[in-house]
Amino acid sequence: MPDSTHLWMRHEARPTERRAPLTPQDAARLVEAGVRITVEESAQRAFPLADYTAAGCATAPTGSWHEQAPDEAYVLGLKELPAGPGAPALRHRHIYFGHAYKGQAGARELLARFTAGGGALLDMEYLTDEAGRRVAAFGYWAGYVGAALAVLHHRGALTAPLVPTDRPALDALLASTAADGDTTAALVIGALGRCGRGACDALVQAGLEPTRWDLPETRALDRPALLAHDLLVNTVLTTTPVAPFLTKADLDEPARRLSLVSDVTCDVTSDCNVLPVYDETTTWDAPVRTLRDGDRPLDLIAIDNLPSLLPVEAATVFSAELAPHLLRLAEWDGVWARALHSFRTAVESQEAAPFSI
Repeated sequence: MPDSTHLWMRHEARPTERRAPLTPQDAARLVEAGVRITVEESAQRAFPLADYTAAGCATAPTGSWHEQAPDEAYVLGLKELPAGPGAPALRHRHIYFGHAYKGQAGARELLARFTAGGGALLDMEYLTDEAGRRVAAFGYWAGYVGAALAVLHHRGALTAPLVPTDRPALDALLASTAADGDTTAALVIGALGRCGRGACDALVQAGLEPTRWDLPETRALDRPALLAHDLLVNTVLTTTPVAPFLTKADLDEPARRLSLVSDVTCDVTSDCNVLPVYDETTTWDAPVRTLRDGDRPLDLIAIDNLPSLLPVEAATVFSAELAPHLLRLAEWDGVWARALHSFRTAVESQEAAPFSI
């Protein structure tokens, strides 16, 4: 890889984001291979800045990427960029989860910032292999945490605000709340995917054997069977609109047993949302929202950065998957070429101004 390849890992603007897209261990391997890496200071990141400097990375002040990162640098992050009135045009090539290709709220404005600045979004959700499979994902841990929170709330053991932890501590809490003869019926939709497998593993850890649905069951959805469960964990993320799994009319169905929905995918502002029964996500401070109250209550958990509650485990797996592809950034191999094509297609669909990178 040419010496000029430069990664600039930014501080995350979201206060509850503890993960990093690149761990110090993987950063050391990239530096050894000739990649320049700059890491911004961050008081909330789960990995100390000193570990990155020991790995050979340079450092920069918090949030300095816009002014200080060279034009040719790739700005690496995870969650959203600072937005709002006066948000600057984006001249760099950014690698993060942009959530801007399916008509989500704010998508047009974000893409316009890239076209205005001449930059590009290499969206992590669209880093795929030849078969269309994601090459790096947090899905397993998102499913694990989403299901664990559902169980804890159902058992009256979920406290707010949520705080980051590790898997041994979370598993111990799940085990401590289990009871013999628990008849809770839990359903995972998308059970065969990474996210679904994580959700199922958490439910088993909690002493429950979930019902596992995937493509065959969602092609001809048995809605009465869905409503007959106590807990629903949705792990399905689709890129094209499909018939919803749950509608507002279902919430008022007299035979509904369902009392808690944990929507791991949180595609709430997109036309591809399979659970159009709510209009905003929940938060670490208020993780549960009531959709129906009274004698048949129905609650919702819809937190869009669940893996950050297990930041070290989640980041370690993700970084190990992403790092080999970062090593080939300058080659513009298939993964990056496909990501750039997705960006261009999204820009064209938004009828944005011409751009260049």
